[in-house]
Amino acid sequence: MSKVVWSIAGSDSGGGAGIQADLKAMHSFGVQGCTAITALTAQNSLGVESLNAVSTDVIEAQLLALESDMKASVIKIGMLANVQQIQLIAEHISRYKQSWETPPTVVYDPVAIATSGDALTEEDTVDALKTHLLPLVDVITPNTHETQLLTGVYLIGPDAVREAAEKLRAFGVQSVVIKGGHWDYPKGYCIDYCWHQDEEYWLGNESINTPHTHGTGCSLSSVIAASLAKGYPLKDAFILGKAYINAGLKSAVRYGEGIGPVAHTAFPHNIVDYPQVIEAGSWLGDELEFYVPDNYNYAAGFAPIEGDLGLYAVVDTIDWVELCLKHDVKTVQLRIKDADSPTLEQDIAKAIELGNTYGGRVFINDHWQLAIKHGAYGVHLGQEDLNVADLNAIKQAGLRLGLSTHGFYEMLRAHNYRPSYLAFGAIYPTTTKDMTGQIQGLEKLRHFVPLMKSEYPTVAIGGIDLGRASEVADTGVGSVAVVRAITEAKSPEQAIVNLKQAIGEP
Repeated sequence: MSKVVWSIAGSDSGGGAGIQADLKAMHSFGVQGCTAITALTAQNSLGVESLNAVSTDVIEAQLLALESDMKASVIKIGMLANVQQIQLIAEHISRYKQSWETPPTVVYDPVAIATSGDALTEEDTVDALKTHLLPLVDVITPNTHETQLLTGVYLIGPDAVREAAEKLRAFGVQSVVIKGGHWDYPKGYCIDYCWHQDEEYWLGNESINTPHTHGTGCSLSSVIAASLAKGYPLKDAFILGKAYINAGLKSAVRYGEGIGPVAHTAFPHNIVDYPQVIEAGSWLGDELEFYVPDNYNYAAGFAPIEGDLGLYAVVDTIDWVELCLKHDVKTVQLRIKDADSPTLEQDIAKAIELGNTYGGRVFINDHWQLAIKHGAYGVHLGQEDLNVADLNAIKQAGLRLGLSTHGFYEMLRAHNYRPSYLAFGAIYPTTTKDMTGQIQGLEKLRHFVPLMKSEYPTVAIGGIDLGRASEVADTGVGSVAVVRAITEAKSPEQAIVNLKQAIGEP
C-alpha cells in the first residue's frame, strides 16, 4: 500500500497554513494525507480573527476512524488549542507506540504563533506539552519564536541554537529541527539546524525576498513527515523540506490584501532551490564560527570528465582490471580494501599502467597517496574520506575525484567540493557491503539524476546485475557501476557485452 501520513492540526480558512498546507505538501511527495482537525480558525491573509477549538470527543472520533482502517507510518502534529487536546493526543500517541505492530514516527510542529504574529494557542499549554507530549515526539520542528517559548533560550548565535536543542532533548524529544526563517543570522541568510543521533546538520541559503511566507512552517514539517514515511533518513528529509520551501517562496503570490501563502510546487528538482550544507571552513561556517581542525584541507573544482562514464566495473584484483579494460570497459575502479596488502602499491601502479595501455579510465578507491604517486586518472572516495584525505594534493596532481553519496544530504555535501563525478547508491541491497538504512531504490535515483546530471557525470551503484541494469539506465543516469555482475558471471566477457547492451552503451 501507499504510505499514509496523518496531520493532527488546525484548519486555516484562508487555505495557506494548517491542515490545508499539510495536505498540499504531503501530496507533492506522493503520500496519502489524512486529517484529524483540532480547531477551526477564522482567518484570511490579514490575520487570525478567531480560533474555535474542536471538542476532544470529535477529535477522538476522527482518530478512531483513521486507526481502524488507515494507520499512519508518520503522524504530524500541528496546532493543539488547549491542555485537554494535548492530553488526549498524548494518550493516543502513547497507545499507538505501544500497541501498533509498526509504531508511528511522530513529527511535532509546535504552532504557537502565526506568521502574522497572532498567538494560536492558550498560554497554559507549554507546561502540558513538556509533561505529556514532548516525551513521545520523534522530531520537533519549532521556529525561532517557538524554540524560545519552549526553552527560554534566546537564539543569538550558534551556541544558543545548540543549547536550545539540548533543552528540547531534555524534555524527551528524540531529534530536533530548528527552522531559521526568523533568525536572520548571518544577515541576509536563512540558517537551519538539525540534531539527530548525536550528529548536527546545518543548512544555509540566502534569504528569499518575499513577504508571502504564510504556511512555511507547516509545509516544511509536512514535507519532513512525508519524506520520513517514504523512507528518507531525517537529514535527507530536512534538506528536501528546505528545498521545497525555497522553491515555494520563489513562486509565492498574494491572493488577498495581506500575506500570501508559500506556493506548493512538486518534488524539488532544481539544484538552485537547495540549501548549502554548511561545513567548517566554508564562508557560512566561518560566519557561524565553526571549529576548523588543524589538518583541514578543503578543495573544490576537480579535473572534469568528458561525457558519461558508461559501464563502470568495480573490481579488486589486477587480473579483473585487465580483463575489463581488454574487453572495452572504459571505466574501471580498483577497490582493494586491505590496506595492509603486501602488493598494494604494486597492484595500484600496475592498474594505472593498464589504464594507460588500453586507453581506459582507472580510478583508485581510497588510496589517494599511491594514486597521486603513480599518476592515476582518478581517485574515488567515500564521505568519511573527505575528513582525512588531502583534497588539495589530489586537485593539484590533476586527478579526477569521484565521490560516493548515500542520499540527498550527502549529495549536497559532496556538491560543495565540485568533484569530477557523483556516485549514488546503494540502489539495491548488496552482499559486498553492509548498506543497512542506505538503500536508495529507483524512485530516489529518479530524483537524483535530474538534480545532478547537468552538474556532473552521474553513477548508480549497488546491487545492480544484468536483470536490473536496464531499469537503472532508464532513469537517465550516466553510468551504471557493477561489482559482482562481471566477476561472478560464468562468462565475464559475455557479461560485459550483455551489460553494455542493457544500458545502451555501444
